[in-house]
Amino acid sequence: MCNLYNVTTNQQAMRDVVQGMQDSLGNLEPVLDIYPDRPAPVIRNTPHCPELARLTWGMPTPPQFLKAPDAPDTGVTNIRNTASPHWRRWLGVENRCLVPATAFSEYGAVPDPVTKRKPLHWFALSEAQPLFFFAGIWTPWQGTRGSARTPRAGAHELFAFLTCEPNAVVAPVHPKAMPAILTTKDEIEMWLKADWPVARALQRPLPDAALQIISSPVRQA
Repeated sequence: MCNLYNVTTNQQAMRDVVQGMQDSLGNLEPVLDIYPDRPAPVIRNTPHCPELARLTWGMPTPPQFLKAPDAPDTGVTNIRNTASPHWRRWLGVENRCLVPATAFSEYGAVPDPVTKRKPLHWFALSEAQPLFFFAGIWTPWQGTRGSARTPRAGAHELFAFLTCEPNAVVAPVHPKAMPAILTTKDEIEMWLKADWPVARALQRPLPDAALQIISSPVRQA
């Protein structure tokens, strides 16, 4: 599933989409490749207003999947089963967030015959790679992150995004799932404000015509 995405945009573009947003991010780098267990820009709900902040990618792992009770948690980056009690606690409005992106990647199922590696495919709304958002959730969390070699104990603020059935563009590359993507102001407002029985409708594939495979993310500043 998606464990690498790209953000090539600026904070003003995010402010144009989410009005009245508090910006606690500082300066946003013009080009960001986002990997699991790394900080990334997220627009999260707070009691007062939406806030643009930097959180760590990877929600707390269900305890039954940890190698040991005291093992560092590398986190869960993609969430499909929202009926699970582990995830239901974070589906309310207070734990919803928007994850800005301009492109996301998936590894193909068939290795390259020369390199023997699975090829990396990039997806975006168009070659221009405009801003969109993953439908995400976030939470504060106390514990140990990272690996046994480089554990990071303490307080963390974590996020991940929902996935769904792949559309016809993603399915030939990754037949199991794709991120739940929001592209309109109405969808963004619904995700941030609607009760879960309404907002859950946004955990669906993007229409085929709204997504395409691109050669690579934009790299210029």
